[in-house]
Amino acid sequence: MSQPQLQLDVQPLFATPVAVVIHPDAIRLNAALKTAILNQEQAAPSTQHSNLGGWQSTWDMESWGGQATQDLIQSAKAIASKLTARRDGQPMGQVDWAVNIWANVNRSGHGNEFHTHPGAMWSCVYYVDDGGVGRNPALGGEFEMQDPRGVAPAMYAPEISFAGPGGTSMGASEVLRPQAGMLVMFPSWLSHGVRPYHGNAARISVALNLGLNRR
Repeated sequence: MSQPQLQLDVQPLFATPVAVVIHPDAIRLNAALKTAILNQEQAAPSTQHSNLGGWQSTWDMESWGGQATQDLIQSAKAIASKLTARRDGQPMGQVDWAVNIWANVNRSGHGNEFHTHPGAMWSCVYYVDDGGVGRNPALGGEFEMQDPRGVAPAMYAPEISFAGPGGTSMGASEVLRPQAGMLVMFPSWLSHGVRPYHGNAARISVALNLGLNRR
């Protein structure tokens, strides 16, 4: 006598939303942003936060980045509003976001150690120039995100994993290869970093934090 088939209902609980968008106006934005960022790099010293080498601006790019920076901020705010809901699941509509924004320039050997962005809801990175990484994966410079569940799931039996989306990175990390014009938005508590870049050009990005405006 055959056994009845079990009907599985697998629910992806505690999923972590990571949005990837190719900006439709990237060519215009990138030309203007690259000029502004490289000029600022020459004019001001680097800050030191998570960056391992390279140059990172102060968190006031809104004051020196020009109209392209304002346009990028508006795009990021619109995406964040779409990704945000009330606790009861209802849409928030257009949220009043407070933003801080800065630029990063990585050259050969530079990267960013793993870190989070406290004090915000959403964080994002926008790639102005991928330094050739989009065409040549051997150049490194990938954006890396750690499993927020920590390493514990992988410590028990590293040879097995969950059967389902994202299962193979259980207890480890996922990587995204930069592409000029790509915007990646993720929860600010998600630990992330940048693997060392090995190209001969400049890998240029803009980072933003978005939190509720508590005025």
